[in-house]
Amino acid sequence: MRLKDKVAFITGGGSGLGRESARLFAEEGAKVVVFDLQGGRAAETEKIVREEGGTVLAIEGDVTKEEDLERAVAETLSSFGRLDVMFANAGMVSRGGVPGVLGGEHIPLEDYPLEDWNAVVNVNLTGVFLTCKHAIRPMRDNGGGSIVVTSSSASFAAYPNITPYTATKAGVNGMVRNLSFDLGKYGIRVNALAPAHGMSPNFLMPPDSAVVGKSYEEAAGDWDPFAKPMPLKLTRPPSLRDNAKVALFLASDDSAYMSGVCLPATDGGTLARVAIQFEGDVARDHGAWRQDAD
Repeated sequence: MRLKDKVAFITGGGSGLGRESARLFAEEGAKVVVFDLQGGRAAETEKIVREEGGTVLAIEGDVTKEEDLERAVAETLSSFGRLDVMFANAGMVSRGGVPGVLGGEHIPLEDYPLEDWNAVVNVNLTGVFLTCKHAIRPMRDNGGGSIVVTSSSASFAAYPNITPYTATKAGVNGMVRNLSFDLGKYGIRVNALAPAHGMSPNFLMPPDSAVVGKSYEEAAGDWDPFAKPMPLKLTRPPSLRDNAKVALFLASDDSAYMSGVCLPATDGGTLARVAIQFEGDVARDHGAWRQDAD
């Protein structure tokens, strides 16, 4: 068990990658703290993990409020005595959803409200800073620990109409590198995973929506890898668990000598692509894949 006797705190643990990571970390022996803005979602994750045999504590709170994180870490130490893994996973695309997706409104950048910019920065950048900040003392007291941050493939490549999100995720990558430099003297490692695929539709939905529990690709129905942008063609879609396994690797001693790394996750070769399309390649490869699959 890769997290045996460790205590892991997960922000945004009420749904999506956070919930799946809570389940996986508990399976791997961790005592898990699920922290989420939506208390009902956190409680539901707690129930699932407990029914699966894990040790878990749900705490409602907001990553943009320092007093909430300070209280939650104190409760973690009171309940479990230590903190070994801090997974800063909470994030948002925008206050109005992704432009053009599920009714999300496209606002040209020249008309973009400052309050909307501030909302994204507060969660994705300030929230990560505060989450990391309150992990340092208990980890330092332990003689070390692992901070894991959810970044995004948007930190490496441009996506349309989500400039605030892209900017904050690029900022997260810079923060990870600098924190790894500053915190190494305490034995604290800091790394990020940057998912491209295999993430939750809940990320695009109102916060009070039911938790889907599947990735975008799984929720879409029948899987045709040749209808997707990933150069890697597999017979199943990417899942939340695929990303959770990368988070587990970064949280565990399997990555004991990694720090300051921003690791693309469930990328499937997407970031290796160029803008030029080469006619015939997809059709030829499609036939080869079908033959191999048979």
